[in-house]
Amino acid sequence: MITRAILGEAKYALKQFRALCITGPRQSGKTTLSKLLFKGKPYVNFENPVIQSAFQNNPSIFIQKYKSGAIFDEVQRVPEIFRHLQVLLDKSKARGQFILTGSNNFLLQEQVSQSLAGRAGYITLLPFSYQELKYEKLPVADILKNILTGGYPEIWSEKLNPSTWLNSYIQTYIQRDVRQIKNISNLGLFSRFVSICANYAGQIINRDEIAKQVGVDTKTIQSWLGLLENSYILFQLQPWHNNLNKRIVKSPKLYFYDTGLLCALLNISSKDGLKNHSMIGAIFENWCIAEIKKNKCNRGENNGIFYFRDNLGNEIDLIIEKETGPLAIEIKSAKKPDRNLLSGLKYWKKYQPGSLGILLYQGKNAETENNEINYISWEEIDALQ
Repeated sequence: MITRAILGEAKYALKQFRALCITGPRQSGKTTLSKLLFKGKPYVNFENPVIQSAFQNNPSIFIQKYKSGAIFDEVQRVPEIFRHLQVLLDKSKARGQFILTGSNNFLLQEQVSQSLAGRAGYITLLPFSYQELKYEKLPVADILKNILTGGYPEIWSEKLNPSTWLNSYIQTYIQRDVRQIKNISNLGLFSRFVSICANYAGQIINRDEIAKQVGVDTKTIQSWLGLLENSYILFQLQPWHNNLNKRIVKSPKLYFYDTGLLCALLNISSKDGLKNHSMIGAIFENWCIAEIKKNKCNRGENNGIFYFRDNLGNEIDLIIEKETGPLAIEIKSAKKPDRNLLSGLKYWKKYQPGSLGILLYQGKNAETENNEINYISWEEIDALQ
């Protein structure tokens, strides 16, 4: 079993709160992590209709069976359970009584904030990161393979065909989860929307344009983007700004949490297909930014990353806010250092003197340009904290 980098953060949270909420996409390993943390405690899966029915028939009696603690999986299926948990948790100040998991961030956060505020901690478990796979000495030296495979645990543990597994995941998500989370009448249009989002990976979101392509209104696109974000299919990277430069683009950029899933949506199933694809640059950028986001989540940090673009088109792919100041990172799929790739970073350093600049690329070597800008190999991405 691959050791999850978030394990230490999860153990700490259990010592601080009466309950711990673990959220993340389906099949990211939430149940495995929960059972590791709570060895010997009862496990209850509310996706099971029989268990759902037993709870709904008599919630008070059901919850009393687990007054000594339990793992409650996919709790968003029974939102009324949070009121009963609040009463139970208020009777004891003991830490780490329950673990609650959910694969819909909005539904879980909404219920926690209403009923369990101050009683429950909150962590996000994403698919395997490159750092986690590398630590286990798995074969991750090939960046194209990493991108195509993604990080869903079952693919790695069972050595499955990524394309087959991920296409099934997409269909299951659209046919089952979307129906359960939101009443979307035309799943065909929603499927088209998801595919269009894949083509927007690494781009600034234009909701009006997406609405035209899908054939729905802009409000629907906004709602569907929220659905994909709260289901951990994609995330929106917000623009960085400060008072020194107000002439900035204000719309977020779109990225997928898992590049294996992104490739499946783009019908890319081979290394040759990926290497020669017109979106290879955007896909590599997506992989890098998603990895940095995973590493931050594994440390319990859920913010602090942005992109920069002004109204003249000057752009930096990623800004990481640090105590010492912003770290600017340009991401290029080039395999060799090239000064022509540094224009964005040079512009950034002109207006942010003294700040650090990094070019993250597909090459193998680390180099320095004029003692100011560092070339960093993708293999060292976990060092960018």
